[in-house]
Amino acid sequence: MGGPYYIPRDDLKGEGRIFFIFSTKALIYTVVGGIIGLIFFSIFSAINLSIVGIVILATLAVIGFVIGTFKIPDTQGLELTRKAGGERIDDIIVRYIRFKMRKNKIYLINEEEEDDE
Repeated sequence: MGGPYYIPRDDLKGEGRIFFIFSTKALIYTVVGGIIGLIFFSIFSAINLSIVGIVILATLAVIGFVIGTFKIPDTQGLELTRKAGGERIDDIIVRYIRFKMRKNKIYLINEEEEDDE
């Protein structure tokens, strides 16, 4: 006699993952948003406005999930989406924060003005 034999079952494919809509990054961002929301919840609970605190908590958790999950759509209608289309929202936010922390500046040179001189 051999050991136990595993019989694969297709109908139980996703049972092992409870939070299958969350990637690890999205789960982290959702938890961070929820923790920030808990701060607001505790403030509003102290002044007997716990419903407002719950709404803010849920909103910040959803915003965290969106930042960790979605990409900026690649459309040609807006200048922002033309330049950053297809990139993850959290990558853009991190890049912006690093850029501001280094106090970098962008200089634009208009070639038409240089030709007139």
